[in-house]
Amino acid sequence: MTAHIYLDESGDLGWQFGLPFKRGGSSRYLVIAALVAPPDKDRVTERCIRGLHKARDWSSAKEKKWSGMTPTGRSAFAEAALAIPNKHPDISYHAIVVKKCNVLDHIRADPNKLYNYMVKLLLLDAMAKHDRVTFVPDPRSIKVESGNSLHDYLQTELWFTKRVNTVLETTPRDSQYCLNLQFTDMLAGTVAAHFEHNHTDYWHALGSRIALKKLYF
Repeated sequence: MTAHIYLDESGDLGWQFGLPFKRGGSSRYLVIAALVAPPDKDRVTERCIRGLHKARDWSSAKEKKWSGMTPTGRSAFAEAALAIPNKHPDISYHAIVVKKCNVLDHIRADPNKLYNYMVKLLLLDAMAKHDRVTFVPDPRSIKVESGNSLHDYLQTELWFTKRVNTVLETTPRDSQYCLNLQFTDMLAGTVAAHFEHNHTDYWHALGSRIALKKLYF
């Protein structure tokens, strides 16, 4: 069995909580989201993004990100994304959210380890179900700078902690050229809208299909 896993996030790893988010302050939550699909189902979620571009008259020459979408566009994504796993149960959505104000000081000193740990909690079980996994993060995502790379960390956890023979291939792609990373950006945005901004409509529409983990709540 093989799987493709796409990863993106919403929020940041800053700790400035004295000012509003994006007005001198950091996000209060960090969300990491993932799309898991068999290789032959990649086109299903790609068609979803293409369909939204056509229906909403978005420019095909420019990447559409959650942060630049209107409320009606976001609702259209939530409805379209909800229909996919209902028809294709082997496609799944995953997310993990950390409440950053509760993160301990010594962990804040090296937030890259927190990011590694969140990805492990989010994906290790899903990865362990497959013989081979192609892991596709956006290279513009938060970088892991300390210790082993995220790839080596996950491969080690799979072999030694989960005791499976899963082979992990990490292939970063720029989301500008990857529709499934754009899809995953919108998944992360759906979760972040609920926690960071208390915009719950999108979560109520799609949240039942997102396997969510919470950390430091």
